[in-house]
Amino acid sequence: MHKIKVELGERSYSVMVGHGAINQLDAILPKSAKRAVVVTQSQIGLQPELKIDSTTVAIGGGEESKNLQTIEMLAQKFAEFGLTRSDVVIGVGGGMVTDVAGFAAASWHRGTPVVHVATSLVGMVDAAIGGKTGVNIAQGKNLVGAFWQPSGVICDLDALKTLPDREMRCGLGEVAKYHFLTGDDLLSLAMPERIARCVEIKAKIVSADERETGSRALLNYGHTLAHALERSSNFSLAHGEAVAVGMIFAAHLAHVMQRITKHRVDDHYTVIGETYGLKVKPDEKIDRRKLIDLMHLDKKAVSGLTFVLDGPKGIEVVSGVSEKHLDQAFDAMQLNEK
Repeated sequence: MHKIKVELGERSYSVMVGHGAINQLDAILPKSAKRAVVVTQSQIGLQPELKIDSTTVAIGGGEESKNLQTIEMLAQKFAEFGLTRSDVVIGVGGGMVTDVAGFAAASWHRGTPVVHVATSLVGMVDAAIGGKTGVNIAQGKNLVGAFWQPSGVICDLDALKTLPDREMRCGLGEVAKYHFLTGDDLLSLAMPERIARCVEIKAKIVSADERETGSRALLNYGHTLAHALERSSNFSLAHGEAVAVGMIFAAHLAHVMQRITKHRVDDHYTVIGETYGLKVKPDEKIDRRKLIDLMHLDKKAVSGLTFVLDGPKGIEVVSGVSEKHLDQAFDAMQLNEK
């Protein structure tokens, strides 16, 4: 069992990573909690056994259910159950569930404790950790939300045994991101240790920049194009798959901007395409203009088009990217020019 601390002063919490980690759940629940609402989905096979009074509420699947209507429904269920500010919300599921459960908890009575039980690889290495919660609106992904740190996070690796292949690939897209953020030799680690190392990396970044005013933005590597691809496909392209393509695009963009060498672009293809077997370019029929317009709506785009890009000093945020360079990067990616 790996225990990783997210250091945030009085709001610090632990992330438990290992097989059978769900058995640690009671130990990390807030001592004030007398009742719990478990937020999950019908297809999630993991159901916690709690010593306190509880009820379970299932939300819909897919990004189309990640909306304000779901938050309203949960608030009504919280009210019916008599959930107080001293009780706890428990999100059991992948990143979509923990995002929604976290935002519902942050909103209920202006802030009710939440604990996450991540059942997907994306949730374990990224979504469940760090306190970013939110839902989508028509104008963009995760535009409505709150920073609300959990009281603890459980990453039970047993849940990965039943994870569909596509969901596993989705998580590997986020795992691949950490290869480029740190330069660590993650491939030398067995998967449980690799997951724990990804959690350690994210915990360190969150501890240094909780509200994403600086270094935490680097966790969005590959996400600028990824979010645009997700929206333009009506979310038929899964998040991790989109992130994988987004990192390839970011590598080509950094190359055409003369920030990295062609060899470094090849490194991205090796890790993302060859090692993890992930998609490395979008479908041939893409609407570049639509994607660029969507990228202008990205949360980082406060000074023109903004990307997280590789460079001589490593991964960093770069503003004022020209559309000319975007076109060149699209061309290179579509031709798969390594």
